[in-house]
Amino acid sequence: MKFFKLLVVALAFSTTNSFAQDNFKPYTQKIEGTDVSFKMVPIKGGTFMLGASKKDKKKEADELPQKKVEISSFWMGAYEVTHKEFLLFTDATRDRLANGKLNPEVISRPSSPYEDPSKGLEDEDMKPTVGLTQYGALSYCRWLYKRTGVFYRIPTEAEWELAAKAGSETPYFFGKKKKELKEYAWYAENAEGQLHEVGMKKPNPNGLYDIYGNVSEWCLDQYYEDFYTQIKDGEKDPRGMPDALYPRSVRGGSFIDDETGCRSTNRITSTDDWKARDPQLPKSFWWNTDSEFVGFRLVRPLEQPSKEDAEMFFSSMLE
Repeated sequence: MKFFKLLVVALAFSTTNSFAQDNFKPYTQKIEGTDVSFKMVPIKGGTFMLGASKKDKKKEADELPQKKVEISSFWMGAYEVTHKEFLLFTDATRDRLANGKLNPEVISRPSSPYEDPSKGLEDEDMKPTVGLTQYGALSYCRWLYKRTGVFYRIPTEAEWELAAKAGSETPYFFGKKKKELKEYAWYAENAEGQLHEVGMKKPNPNGLYDIYGNVSEWCLDQYYEDFYTQIKDGEKDPRGMPDALYPRSVRGGSFIDDETGCRSTNRITSTDDWKARDPQLPKSFWWNTDSEFVGFRLVRPLEQPSKEDAEMFFSSMLE
């Protein structure tokens, strides 16, 4: 089994890095030439206990043993990426610069799906985008980097869990009482089997909406059942190095999951069943025909990589 630590490098110019350090606070990222913007909130790094507590009666084997790890600071999207945001990437005719002209940057865009991956979402829909693969989510991040000049990606499992727990040591950031989940999440008990607009429930203490439920969220990691046994106490920024298409890691639970599936430490694995109805050979790199319950959320590392390292990251993830 192979693991590696996510590459974190200093900015090419120390003044830019100083700017990040001095402005580690919520901000809104606008996409020039469009009416689209999204909010990012700071997640302070540090050490925390990754995995489930022995006191958690719903814990599973892949959430053990708990390990103390150190995570670098980052920003995370306050909301899951919406269908409206993702459409700028998938539909080149919408991708316009501030002068009104189409974006000339040559970026590979998704091929036509076998069926509508939006599951009927409208063009201006503020529901989470769904039906995309991890490759599709990372390709969006690369496009967004080209459009904004800011390096965005999806979180590692450890980053996601740090952000979701928000300093808690209980199954949920609000405690143990699962009846309170309905105040923060759309899940099987209250979602009526469908997606909901982002931000309709209460956020967690880090300012993250729908961190539980609505849609599960892609992470960078390969899913390894015994991952935590391989992590050393005190390890910095752990991540499971992808070495196969399946399974990859997903977090947070969705509108079809019960309260157990929405716990902060619950780990979810992707499967080839998410493409079950795709008749193409080979099956689409971009779309899943059967994962209308999976979306993604953005992360921006506090320390931005150089242009060369950013391109190396995307090349390694998208090859």
